Amino acid sequence: MQRHSTRVQRRPVHGVLLLDKPLGLSSNQALQKAKWLLRAEKAGHTGTLDPLATGVLPICFGAATKFSQLHLDADKTYETVVRLGVTTSTADAEGEVTETRPVTCTVGQVVEVLDRFTGPITQIPPMHSALKKDGKALYEYARDGETIEREPRHVTIHELELIDLDLSSESSYLRLRVCCSKGTYIRTLGEDIGRALGCGGHLSLLRRIATGAFSEADCIPLDALERLDEPARLGKLLPVEVLLKSHERVTLDADNSARFLSGLRRRGQWPDHAQVAVFGPSTTAGTEPVLLGSAHTRSGELIPGRLLSPIEIQQILEPAS
Repeated sequence: MQRHSTRVQRRPVHGVLLLDKPLGLSSNQALQKAKWLLRAEKAGHTGTLDPLATGVLPICFGAATKFSQLHLDADKTYETVVRLGVTTSTADAEGEVTETRPVTCTVGQVVEVLDRFTGPITQIPPMHSALKKDGKALYEYARDGETIEREPRHVTIHELELIDLDLSSESSYLRLRVCCSKGTYIRTLGEDIGRALGCGGHLSLLRRIATGAFSEADCIPLDALERLDEPARLGKLLPVEVLLKSHERVTLDADNSARFLSGLRRRGQWPDHAQVAVFGPSTTAGTEPVLLGSAHTRSGELIPGRLLSPIEIQQILEPAS
């Protein structure tokens, strides 16, 4: 009997889905599943989580992908467990054990070491990472048994809070909350803390609980999204402008909106701002102004940045079924 496959009919979808990424999936696998569930044409995420990590993964659909870089650059907050006394090849529970050592540190020594890792620090990116060298991801070199020299990376640990610890059992650990700048490798942080304590360590758990203004309380798990019907899934999307919440807001009239969307600068009584969210009048009476794009203002000029297309704006105002 001949089998007939059903092709998913993609459609334009615009907005931001705050997904709680499950354990075991890569960020791209979670993105592709969400994209399929919403039948979306275009999607991207705002910062990779390892398969062994869970938590906040904002997914941008359609026009929102134009502003995803803003949240790639945002500060992140994690909760993590550092298993002390055991070092692994990948600095997490997925790797092979390379060394075991007794845990002899005291609470006072832990506090002192955590203080040392708070503020601006330097990290060497791990070999098991997606960072590229000569067009090839470091983890590909690592799989081939190669170790590549990596440039140190300067990051900032804004807060490093000790939530819980056990220094006396066979499974000694530190449970930490870390608020950090973009580009921070939490696996490397855990490994470096273990090394500084003289016993080594690796991450046994990692959960991202916030990225920028988005927190885990705002997120929906992937399995919960899957259980919803299609209208309810679309109802979980936040508007594109949530990515520009920290921007100064400017609203233009219809004539200036059209000129702005064509890439022309506009003049007005605006103070200088590096980040501006620009809105125009909605075509539907009684509704909120519609996002046109981003800009910056300098010397009374509104200078276009990333712009939505007229088609995208129309699709946002009149969503396809």
